[in-house]
Amino acid sequence: MTKRLLALALLVLAVSPVRTDSPAPLIGYTGPAAVFARGRVSSEFSEIRVALSPDGTRVLWGSTNRPGGPGGWDLWESRKEGAAWSAPSAAPFCSPQNDFDPSFAPDGSGVFFFSNRPGGSGGDDLWFAPLDPSSGRYGSARNLGPRVNSPGDEWAPVVSPDGSTLLFATDGPPGAGLHDLFVSRLVDGEWGEPLPLPVVNGPDEDFDAAYLDDGRSLVFTRRTKDQEGADLWLAAWHDGRYAPPRRLGPEVNAGKGWNLGPSTTAAEPGVLFFSSHRPDDTAGRLDIYRIGYRLVTAPADAADIPEPDLRPASRKETGDRP
Repeated sequence: MTKRLLALALLVLAVSPVRTDSPAPLIGYTGPAAVFARGRVSSEFSEIRVALSPDGTRVLWGSTNRPGGPGGWDLWESRKEGAAWSAPSAAPFCSPQNDFDPSFAPDGSGVFFFSNRPGGSGGDDLWFAPLDPSSGRYGSARNLGPRVNSPGDEWAPVVSPDGSTLLFATDGPPGAGLHDLFVSRLVDGEWGEPLPLPVVNGPDEDFDAAYLDDGRSLVFTRRTKDQEGADLWLAAWHDGRYAPPRRLGPEVNAGKGWNLGPSTTAAEPGVLFFSSHRPDDTAGRLDIYRIGYRLVTAPADAADIPEPDLRPASRKETGDRP
């Protein structure tokens, strides 16, 4: 217990906001959001949280309603064939249960995801499917274990670009809100005890986070009280700490719908992928979009980002996903 309290105190100090003369970075965009891989990835079905391999040759994503998979919510994969993507097929490590929220390890050694398949700690657990670089085949998925997984739900695992930190959402351990963002450090080849991000987490649903190109700043999904859907928010890393989160502007967040599942990839630096429904450019119910971005420090160079709404959210069940 003493070690846990000490670790939590050090993390709070590391991410607590401070007064500084220089402003925290905001996001500027280098072009409009566009549907990604229309007809292959983005389709008439719902596509959520895309994951591109570090070498850019594979893409995985989740769907709650695409037919032909082995389970309820399935992971789908497409491979690069010249300049195009192949017809999608269910990922070979999918189960008859729900499998969702894929993310490639930064070294390309496999895929992190969540699943409610048997063999976990309860609810949705985090799993890892290894990828053999020589054969290009996936191995059997393994559960990340009870140190990371809880009797509650764990979602949206992603490892920092340097491979040192596992970031995910959970409603298992006590937190600031409903689902909160937690981090686990890699020590001697094992993921350590998860700790919350106290400045980033609020009284709402906070989940689906992605690291930006600086390796620390985050874009994540927040669902506030009585909100119809969800929005993407920025937690900028500044002067060794996280700045208070700010909602992204209309370049990313569309209307009153679902804007979620952000991701980035080493294969396309300076590009943010996310799921949304934008009536002026859509392939179906919920599509994958890509938009070029940069972190900027001058507010005049960034999108209009309003102050955060800190009303507590209503309880979000897994079945609420679009």
